[in-house]
Amino acid sequence: LQPRVVSVKPLKDYKLLLQFETEKKLFDVEPYISGEWYGKLRDSEFFKTVHISGHTVECADGQDIAPHELYENSIVAILPFNNIIKINNENIMDSA
Repeated sequence: LQPRVVSVKPLKDYKLLLQFETEKKLFDVEPYISGEWYGKLRDSEFFKTVHISGHTVECADGQDIAPHELYENSIVAILPFNNIIKINNENIMDSA
């Protein structure tokens, strides 16, 4: 049984910063953004509606991702001393 998501923060480039009970992880939502239902996530303002719902996260219209996918398909987020998260040398979030 994977740890439960306790908080979520939407980042740029369709990434989510997920706080699990045991660690922080980054999840890339972009591969899921297609079709009429999940395609709505391409709108950055709509993407920002992400929130905790039960054991997973969802957006305003109910788009969700299975909890095991959130955990298994995310990478551990290591926060450096300056609290800047980088992927491929690009700042994606100042976590302060």
